[in-house]
Order: sequence, then structure tokens, then C-alpha cells
Amino acid sequence: QVQLAESGGGLVQAGGSLRLSCAASGHTFSNYNFAWFRQAPGKEREFVAHISRSSGNIYYVDSVKGRFTISRDNAKNTVYLQMNSLKPEDTAVYYCAARYTTQSSYNYWGQGTQVTVSS
Repeated sequence: QVQLAESGGGLVQAGGSLRLSCAASGHTFSNYNFAWFRQAPGKEREFVAHISRSSGNIYYVDSVKGRFTISRDNAKNTVYLQMNSLKPEDTAVYYCAARYTTQSSYNYWGQGTQVTVSS
């Protein structure tokens, strides 16, 4: 089992920044691929960003490219999502997820952290 705990959400004005953290425990952190998803009210959950085990493979949904940066610190068992130039449409609950291989589903999920961007 992998336990994930997100933090860092909050209320920010449009154009501002937030950094989300996802602390992982329970298994060898460096063995897992991680991603951030988000779900806005009344909408389906949406993929935001992915980072591979060694950080060698990173990709983003088009709507956040150039504004968000995903990273990981294997020594701290933590994944980050730096969010800059935030827009009201970024408002959502953000979830961290983990999977062992890129061919598997995301088996492990955190409880989510709320991000609200005011206009």
C-alpha cells in the first residue's frame, strides 16, 4: 500500500502562485510514477501532470503547459506541483496519484486539496 497526503492548497487571486505537495509513505517512493489530477465542481476528474520514476518523462495537459511544473524529491518522498499564473478556471480539488508502471492504472490516491482562484 502507498499512502498519499496532499497539502498546499488554498485561496489565491488570479495571477498568483501556489505549490502543492504530495507526501508518500508505505512503499519505496522511487519505484512509483506520480501524477496530479483535478476535479472542478460539476466536472469530471482531469489529468494535469505526470512525472516518471527518475523524472525523465514529464508531461502536462495543454491547459497548464508553461504555467505548472511537476517535480519530485525522492529523498523526501514528496511530489510537488508548482502552479504559477493561476486562473479562475484552475479552481478545483487537486489529487495526487501513484502507479507502479506506466501500463497500470493509478492505484493510489490522496484525499485531495482545494485550490480556489478568485478573479
